[in-house]
Amino acid sequence: MEKVLIVTYYWPPAGGPGVQRWLKFATYLPEFGYHPVVYIPKNAQYPIRDESLLIEIPNNISLVTLPIREPYGLAARLFGRRASRLSSGIISSKKPPLWERFLLWVRGNFYIPDGRKNWVKPSVNYLSRVIREEGIKTVITTGPPHSLHLIGLNLQDRVGVRWIADFRDPWTTIGYHKDLQLMPWARRRHESLEKKVLQMADLILVTSQHTRQEFSQKTLQPIEVLTNGHDLVGEPSDELDTAFSISHIGSLLSGRNPKALWEVLAACIKDIPGFSEELEIKLVGVVGDEIIESIREAGLFDHLIHIPYVSHPEAVRLQQKSQLLLLTEIDSPETQAIIPGKFFEYMAARRPILAIGPDNWEVADMIRQLYLGDVFLHNDAERMQETIAHWYAAYKAGTLQPTDADVDGYSRRSLTGDLAKLLVGN
Repeated sequence: MEKVLIVTYYWPPAGGPGVQRWLKFATYLPEFGYHPVVYIPKNAQYPIRDESLLIEIPNNISLVTLPIREPYGLAARLFGRRASRLSSGIISSKKPPLWERFLLWVRGNFYIPDGRKNWVKPSVNYLSRVIREEGIKTVITTGPPHSLHLIGLNLQDRVGVRWIADFRDPWTTIGYHKDLQLMPWARRRHESLEKKVLQMADLILVTSQHTRQEFSQKTLQPIEVLTNGHDLVGEPSDELDTAFSISHIGSLLSGRNPKALWEVLAACIKDIPGFSEELEIKLVGVVGDEIIESIREAGLFDHLIHIPYVSHPEAVRLQQKSQLLLLTEIDSPETQAIIPGKFFEYMAARRPILAIGPDNWEVADMIRQLYLGDVFLHNDAERMQETIAHWYAAYKAGTLQPTDADVDGYSRRSLTGDLAKLLVGN
């Protein structure tokens, strides 16, 4: 069985969507004739932890580790919970406080491309020996953090392996880059490293067509779209919430605040008899303070159920039980390429999706093509209210049915088969 080295930062007990992609690829790759050798940090400062994922690590793979030095431990000691929220991606959309601006400035200008940069050199030295001893011919690096691609870049040069760079998100065009207060020289450094990675990788994997189009303007190297996916869970749940629940499962950044939705729900309470008694807004995971405040200002705080981070199995259960599933993205051209990992799990839950995002959002096409729900712009309040009223009427009549779209092609086993075909190109 041919061995393939997978270099990833996020791995159990890390929680959140970043861990799922390569945990599942590693799980299914042996079925297609590949033995994964997974390289991970030994003592990472994960912003979210989910111990339940440890039982999902397959037994038929190899794990190799090396300690990592990160700046986030010091930041946590200096700024406590606030720094932890920042590392989770919860950046205030208002003018950030001085401490937050300072951390962002340091992170953007002195930790290029990110806070894991100090892991690159020791990893290259260590993995060069592993590759020779194990007879490995292919190395896959996945980012963010994009510093891991520099490990692949150096291994390609040192030991002559085939290198595949997997981008779960874009690099210099990701939405939060504009919040890093980059100095001109730092911006040029980010762009230079991105260009070098894109031009030197033997194959580039991306999760959306938008990112493929963006990168095709920066490199002539082959680029393949390999989306995230889901694990099919059989029949839809027959134990739905008794309330008219609208649930968002996962971290909800302040920039994704669907203000129009809160206004629409307040209007529905005013206009639709019984709506107030049955509405339930369920937010599961880390939530930006500004979102909680917007809900309060709309008069909806009594309808809010905020559940802190839950295990992945529990998140799946909550998705299956919800009447509607909320998916929201920042209203910006930079986020058109973002297809959240939770979207594919929403698919498997087979509950109607209420999606709110930017114009020309790639997710919108997928939802419409697969009849998974409906999609709105952030300012599309009138049509949003009509649709929610329609869904509420169906809920009252007991006809708010699960979707019956064929989403087998997005199962993680199927997608791993697509990955295996790309690995044949050695």
